[in-house]
Amino acid sequence: MIKVLMHGCNGKMGRMVTALIEQDKEMEIVAGIDSYMDTTNSYPVFQEIEACTISADVVIDFSNAKAVDALLAYCVTRNLPVVLCTTGLSKEQLEKVTEVSKKIAVLKSANMSLGINLLMKLLKDASKVLAPSGYDVEIIEKHHNQKLDAPSGTALALADCVNESLEEAYTYVYDRSQKREKRGKKEIGISAVRGGTIVGEHEVIFAGLDEVIELKHTAYSRSVFGKGAMEAARFLVGKEARMYDMSDVIGL
Repeated sequence: MIKVLMHGCNGKMGRMVTALIEQDKEMEIVAGIDSYMDTTNSYPVFQEIEACTISADVVIDFSNAKAVDALLAYCVTRNLPVVLCTTGLSKEQLEKVTEVSKKIAVLKSANMSLGINLLMKLLKDASKVLAPSGYDVEIIEKHHNQKLDAPSGTALALADCVNESLEEAYTYVYDRSQKREKRGKKEIGISAVRGGTIVGEHEVIFAGLDEVIELKHTAYSRSVFGKGAMEAARFLVGKEARMYDMSDVIGL
């Protein structure tokens, strides 16, 4: 039985993962961490991660950027692998994650779904063909009105996939309202929409002369991210210290 420490257990994704693991015969949540305590859980919950003394095999994190520093320090101290799903990390925090991955196994992904990670692979192939032929690249992401960061971590990851395949020759443009000029040839436009209860939608547009190619992923339920996080946790237990991502889990 894989013992899981659920970091951010009382948030929307934390509750989703809890419900999914309750139906899994190979995993159990032994403790949770959350500053919000007005929720009934089937496992003990601590407001501060430092207060948790319960042994676990792996951490699944769906919290917020402010909580990540303490999480990383805790995992290093306990030699505990961590599936890091929180987005909106600062540059300094991302550098810290890289340093920590030299000591423990860290799986970080901007998006935990199988579909998004397959989309990333498709984007790399498409970009190498279409961008040199003059196609413009635009990314539009849509999320619910409670999401704090914009653009989404997934949108940035998709942009990075395109840019990496093009030898980092492109720059990202988030707002065209402050300048009056034609679109640059080596730009990736990224737009964010916030409204209603949209779980997550990401569309990458390759716009060329007289034709447009669109690659799109839509999540209809948060369960796709929860299931991905569980598979990542299952994969990470017992792995050596380094940085992993979902491509390692699904073998892409």
